Amino acid sequence: MIVFDHLSKSYGHSDVLAVDQLDLTIPSGELFGFIGPNGAGKTTTIKMLTGILTPTSGDCFIDGISIRKNPMEAKRMIGYVPDGSDLFDRVTGIEYLRFIADMYDVSEADFRTRLDYYLDLFDLKDAAASQIRSYSKGMRQKTATIGALIHDPKVFILDEPMMGLDPKSSYLLKEEMKRQCSLGKTVFFSTHVLEVAEKLCTRIAIIRHGKLAAEGTLEELRNREKAESLEEIFLELTGEGEGENE
Repeated sequence: MIVFDHLSKSYGHSDVLAVDQLDLTIPSGELFGFIGPNGAGKTTTIKMLTGILTPTSGDCFIDGISIRKNPMEAKRMIGYVPDGSDLFDRVTGIEYLRFIADMYDVSEADFRTRLDYYLDLFDLKDAAASQIRSYSKGMRQKTATIGALIHDPKVFILDEPMMGLDPKSSYLLKEEMKRQCSLGKTVFFSTHVLEVAEKLCTRIAIIRHGKLAAEGTLEELRNREKAESLEEIFLELTGEGEGENE
């Protein structure tokens, strides 16, 4: 479960809040989409949720554990795939994944089982022994995804996860996200691809100028906004702002 409790963030001495009093509860087993225009506060929210940024006020909780008060305990329950994965270039894929597994005290047996499963799933077995500097953008993204899952996290967080992936890899990732939810895990991801959110998510939140504009199932959002598609709902609720920086 993820809980955002009056979460706010401003940068420097600015009075403008990048995230403004965000309140959300996302139960276990839910595949939750987090969407909004550029500059809406999506990445800032995710960085606070994962402990990369400290909130100006408010807090995030992972299964009841405060990311502010108990960051190490909360982070152990998180698997995170950032937007634009920056990996260690001069190690092999297997060396990188073993390093991540060791950081989370994954047993050798669990590491081998999960490694074999995910390398096969994402078609990386032949490349795993090569240095990451030889990988394409898509291969790096898949390696980062495996690294986020290798310790079997309770909460799987992804920021623009389909970027750089080919159609087959995107499909496989979406199926894995659904599988994680079927196991009772929570999946939270941001995306600009509204069709993905529309087809994949059990619930969706739309954020604009740091504030929560709407939240609910697709059917609830349709009924509330008197619109058929998520695109229509999104445009109605966000209006201008597509050119702002995040």
